[in-house]
Amino acid sequence: MSSTPEGMTSNRPYLLRALYEWINDNGLTPHVLIDAESEGVDVPDHTIQKGKVVLNIAAGATENLQLENETIFFKARFSGNPYNIVVPMAAVIAIYARENGQGMMFAQEEDSPPPPVGGSDDPPSRSHLKVVK
Repeated sequence: MSSTPEGMTSNRPYLLRALYEWINDNGLTPHVLIDAESEGVDVPDHTIQKGKVVLNIAAGATENLQLENETIFFKARFSGNPYNIVVPMAAVIAIYARENGQGMMFAQEEDSPPPPVGGSDDPPSRSHLKVVK
C-alpha cells in the first residue's frame, strides 16, 4: 500500500468505507467519482467523460462489491452487459450521495513527494504583509 510522507498508510480506503456506510445508513445512493485515466482503472470506455467516470456503488447496482485497501472491485451491468470493474483506491476522487451531494473529495497529491523545504537558490520572496501601528 502506498504511504503518506509520515510513513502511515493512506486513510482514503478507511474514509471511503466509512462514508459508504454513512450514505447507505441514511437511505441514499453512494456514487464515486473516478479518475478514469489513472493506471489500473478498468471501466467500460463508453462511461468515461472528460477523463472521469461516476459509478453507482449501491448494493442494488453492484454485485460482490469489495472496498479493499488498495482497490475497489465489483461486477455491474452497463447497457445490459456484465462488466468487472476495477478501480485502484488512488483513482478515487470523491464519494457522495447522489440525492444531495453530501460526501467527501480526496486529495490527489497523496503519492507525490512533499514540497522542498528551504535549500532553494532563489532569493526569498518579499512578504505581502506590512506592519500596522
